[in-house]
Amino acid sequence: MQVALGALDNLWRAARNALAALRHFRRPSWERRGLKATPCAGGKHVLVTGATGFIGRELVYRLVARGDEITVFARDRDKAADLFGPHATIVTRLDEIPDSARIDAIVNLAGAPIASRPWTTRRKLDLLTSRLVVTEGLVKLVARLTTPPVTWVNASAIGYYGVRDDDVPLHEKSASQAIFQSELCVAWEKCAARAAEHGVKVALLRFGLVLGRDGGALPALARPVRLGVATIFGSGKQWVSWIHVHDLMELILFVLEQATLAGPLNATAPTPLRQAELIDAIAAAARARPLRVRIPARLLRALLGELAEVFVAGQRVVPERATALGFKFRYETVGSALESLTASAARPFRPRSASRPCNPDPRGTP
Repeated sequence: MQVALGALDNLWRAARNALAALRHFRRPSWERRGLKATPCAGGKHVLVTGATGFIGRELVYRLVARGDEITVFARDRDKAADLFGPHATIVTRLDEIPDSARIDAIVNLAGAPIASRPWTTRRKLDLLTSRLVVTEGLVKLVARLTTPPVTWVNASAIGYYGVRDDDVPLHEKSASQAIFQSELCVAWEKCAARAAEHGVKVALLRFGLVLGRDGGALPALARPVRLGVATIFGSGKQWVSWIHVHDLMELILFVLEQATLAGPLNATAPTPLRQAELIDAIAAAARARPLRVRIPARLLRALLGELAEVFVAGQRVVPERATALGFKFRYETVGSALESLTASAARPFRPRSASRPCNPDPRGTP
């Protein structure tokens, strides 16, 4: 028996070492994705936090493709190196950036996932801390840089507006509420806004539900639909304000190119819809006819506590300011958005250059 156990242990060790060797010789993600930089003598130098997440990855790919210089602030150096390779400078501490560094813009996306587990007292503190610690560190970085950045784009969320069960469209001047999801966004935005004291224009992008094929909420929503189940949360009549990941990237680039744009900006498509309508649209895009299964709001609240409000209550948010500034959405309806994502799932990844030309002056407007 002892000999047999020893043999099994040796076999397990050999298998583990073989897998480690295979990982070592595997081509890194950035090579397999075909990531390439476009030469651009006047590109911006952009510092990105949260770059290894779903939205951050896509943004760095866009910035690299259009010829910008990228610095990534990440906790996991190996993961960032695998994703971006030689196309980004990776730092794990902000004090690695010298005072003399010339950074034209900061995009702050760092923060623990909001809906990954129930909002216990400890979890609320983690959500708040994960946002404020990084943001406070960035403000200190801005204060010590010899030449501060021109632009700071900070992630926020439409959770800023709290829980809304009415049909009134919400715009950037709509009020927040005295509940956690709202207070979390308010605290994050206030912290980021302190960079304005150093002459930086701070834009606060309030993200809606981001639809993309490589991450975010869509894969989780679509998976049961493909298995024959359409999940309706609560009544299904709650509003869902969403945005295609392509339009979100374009909106961030749009803000980076503006000389004076600051303050809140709703990052949502012009046509919010009901949750049940979203699930129907996902089923239509997947050519599926799933069985509708409704999960009562009472059950979700019992299981998830305050977090359940993210699923059973919504906000009808409109991009009033972006539209007024002339930003054009490629995907204005959820049907066109889902059709593009379904089609793109069958195509290999190709990094896309920004739709706007290379900026000849990294501190000005094209």
